[in-house]
Amino acid sequence: MRAIKSVLLTCDPAVKEILIAMNERDNFIIEDLDDWHLVIKADEEFRVRRELEVELEKNTYSMEA
Repeated sequence: MRAIKSVLLTCDPAVKEILIAMNERDNFIIEDLDDWHLVIKADEEFRVRRELEVELEKNTYSMEA
């Protein structure tokens, strides 16, 4: 049996909610530890971080004067 390599992600609760929503499309979360920590598949880390960046850009706004 092959062991799954994992990575601990630390993030704020708002980002964690985005990650949980992303996980519904592509299952990468191994364990939800608490409000600030998730364990994810190590081989998915780069893709997850890249997709999270895109999602955070969508949720960013600026007020123009």
